[in-house]
Amino acid sequence: MGKALEGVRVLDMTHVQSGPSSTQILAWLGADVIKLETPGRGDITRGQLRDLPGVDSLYFTMLNANKRSITLNMKSEEGKKLFTELVSSVDVLVENFGPGVVDRFGFPWEKLHEINEKLVYASIKGFGPGRYADFKAYEVIAQAMGGSMSTTGFEEGPPTATGAQIGDSGTGIHLVAAILAALYQRTNTGRGQRVQVAMQDAVLNLCRVKLRDQQRLAHGPLGEYPNEVFSDEVPRSGNASGGGQPGWAVRCAPGGPNDYIYVIIQPVGWAPITELIGQPELAEDPEWATPESRLSKLDKVFALVEQWTEQHTKWEVMERLNAHNIPCGPILSTQELIEDETLAELGTVVEVQHPERGAFKTVGCPLKLSDSPVEIERSPLLGEHNNEVLGELGYGPQDLDRLRTAGVI
Repeated sequence: MGKALEGVRVLDMTHVQSGPSSTQILAWLGADVIKLETPGRGDITRGQLRDLPGVDSLYFTMLNANKRSITLNMKSEEGKKLFTELVSSVDVLVENFGPGVVDRFGFPWEKLHEINEKLVYASIKGFGPGRYADFKAYEVIAQAMGGSMSTTGFEEGPPTATGAQIGDSGTGIHLVAAILAALYQRTNTGRGQRVQVAMQDAVLNLCRVKLRDQQRLAHGPLGEYPNEVFSDEVPRSGNASGGGQPGWAVRCAPGGPNDYIYVIIQPVGWAPITELIGQPELAEDPEWATPESRLSKLDKVFALVEQWTEQHTKWEVMERLNAHNIPCGPILSTQELIEDETLAELGTVVEVQHPERGAFKTVGCPLKLSDSPVEIERSPLLGEHNNEVLGELGYGPQDLDRLRTAGVI
């Protein structure tokens, strides 16, 4: 059975996380992703946060699956010639360098388009054109400037970063959508185009409900928030759900740092909850029976629920709440996730063999296509596919030896 992106060829000039997360999804979907790296060093994450000396880090291996690696010295004239040939042979070029880096190599968009008019040239930058365009951006900087940190955490505490990499991998996922749209449009126009996603924009897109609430503030306090005092800005609201149905994380037995379960109380769920917590009379009590009556005392509502959940494990609570169709989710630690048998069976977490580090676990492809199953392959060693890829461009063994001797590859 073929792959969804079979026949699509991608030149991957990305590094660290935001770009590689994007090109890894393209590779999982069947594109031939050729990772272009600097000779002798490669992607900086090969050596970052190493747990084994002299071996590609998990940071690298978990972001570069299913790719081929070549090395190329872009500062040499012959390297630029090879790069031109590569650009001529691919459908997509992806990069996440700082502003203007590819231009300084001598390859602005206009030249790339001239070399290959069908090329989709995709970039991730920290910010769009304007005041912030030349600022450096990293994961948490994008969270800070995209609306996430100001609205994450508890009311009396400082702004807080989320553990989800919404600045890096979140932007990478946005770029995948843009690349696929450009490839689809190319089927009608025959032309490639410039595609760009800013990390700030991607984070803000993921924080759109907070912009919704910013505008609602003009008409009064936000009833679904647990905060008692509102200014003219959306506050940090702890574990409030952010939606129309109130939710909170309540403690469970035996009381460890992740012995919590997140519970959402829908109107239809209130009566069965009162039965479970041993206070069925609250289902009919006008002080508690309606969503409106509970809204002003959600802290007391969830305190009652917590008195019950503290007597049971989060798994026991999950089973009993789900039996009544009450939305809930236990807080799963990273250890619980990596050892979860169901996630392993689904391919959400997979084990991969690596020639240098041995077996390790990584995330599987979250996109499930019935006619395009994904097989997770290991990340490439640095320059592992030089002979293979350059051979496809017509370079023979003697040519490759000469290029290595000259430091081009």
